[in-house]
Amino acid sequence: MIPRYARPDMVAIWSPETKFRIWYEIEAHACDAMANLGVIPRENAEAVWKAKDVEFDVARIDEIEAVTKHDVIAFLTHLAEHVGSDEARFVHQGMTSSDVLDTCFNVQLTRAADLLLVGMDKLLAALKKRALEHKDTVRVGRSHGIHAEPTTMGLTFARFYAEMDRNRARLVAAREEIATGAISGAVGTFANIDPSVEEHVCDQLGLNPEPISTQVIPRDRHAMFFATLGVIASSIENVATEIRHMQRTEVLEGAEFFSMGQKGSSAMPHKKNPVLTENLTGLARLVRMSVIPAMENVALWHERDISHSSVERGIGPDATVTLDFALHRLAGVIDKMLVFPQNMLDNMNKFPGLVMSQRVLLALTQAGVSREDAYSMVQRNALKVWEERLDFRELLLADADVVAALGEDGVNEKFDMGYHTKHVDTIFKRVFGE
Repeated sequence: MIPRYARPDMVAIWSPETKFRIWYEIEAHACDAMANLGVIPRENAEAVWKAKDVEFDVARIDEIEAVTKHDVIAFLTHLAEHVGSDEARFVHQGMTSSDVLDTCFNVQLTRAADLLLVGMDKLLAALKKRALEHKDTVRVGRSHGIHAEPTTMGLTFARFYAEMDRNRARLVAAREEIATGAISGAVGTFANIDPSVEEHVCDQLGLNPEPISTQVIPRDRHAMFFATLGVIASSIENVATEIRHMQRTEVLEGAEFFSMGQKGSSAMPHKKNPVLTENLTGLARLVRMSVIPAMENVALWHERDISHSSVERGIGPDATVTLDFALHRLAGVIDKMLVFPQNMLDNMNKFPGLVMSQRVLLALTQAGVSREDAYSMVQRNALKVWEERLDFRELLLADADVVAALGEDGVNEKFDMGYHTKHVDTIFKRVFGE
């Protein structure tokens, strides 16, 4: 996580100041619940709230931790410095450190998910706008990087929209799954703290009580969360790779916006490089780095160990901050992206008429020609287009076998571009529901 690829709102979620503020709220709400049960005096619970406007001193907490070698104890010691030792003596009553750490981590992840959803919505809006704008902009579809059949630029944007819309649903589900808290005490049995305390704390923090915890919240939830982030990152790379291909000099059907004063190369002044989408490809790799460690965190010893802890201190902020930045960067790329319809037609016509080969093949079989013979008839003409850049339609009209089966009018009508775009509206209705 470096400032170059970070947005302030997401970074703030993972700051020490935010973490200690959440820890404080967990402890204070737990004291309120215990006071309601009569477990601790009401005045002690109320005294904890004296620190509600305190900016906890990160350096001081670090100083205490250097002695205690325990971060939660260091924080509780610092809290007592503000509240008073006697007033704070019931703080953390019946709780274990993971009650604070895990509940806080899940608060941070849910807040991060909320910001990621904002980024997803921004990206979806940009994709939809460009899809509608270029619904009928014809371009050649490619398989294996080779010209296949006509499609439209609008369909390209629409399929990316549909993919991101699925990712949004996955993120909503991942947020729901991670939004649990645990205040269940050592090994999760509630032996020293009433379950109603957990319910109160979770209610105050917008979480659901974890149905059964050990000394930690089960890490399969976190594995699913980070796996979802990895899938979203892969989809970002999918879009970025398509744009990068489109911007290649030999293709140039689309390109990143190139701003006034921007430079593409320190050596070659003519360069316009797809630096943003190349960057997004790299950022996607960083997000996916978190997935396997998150899955490996699921298997902990007995009721807990802390092999997961150091991992999560890294992947929590790194994955969410990086993905947040990537979503907003991609939304900007899509919104400003340059599209070159004439280049799309020119590319398609580099091999004149060749993209209509399947339609001719099907027409021949429907006219009574065996599939094997029809394929041979079409391919022998198609290969001449590849090798000599001749016009496919003219070659077919000069082929006696083809004309005998289809007639000249039959050949000519197979080169109507509208044949390939006739169901675009149907697809758009499926994707956008309008």
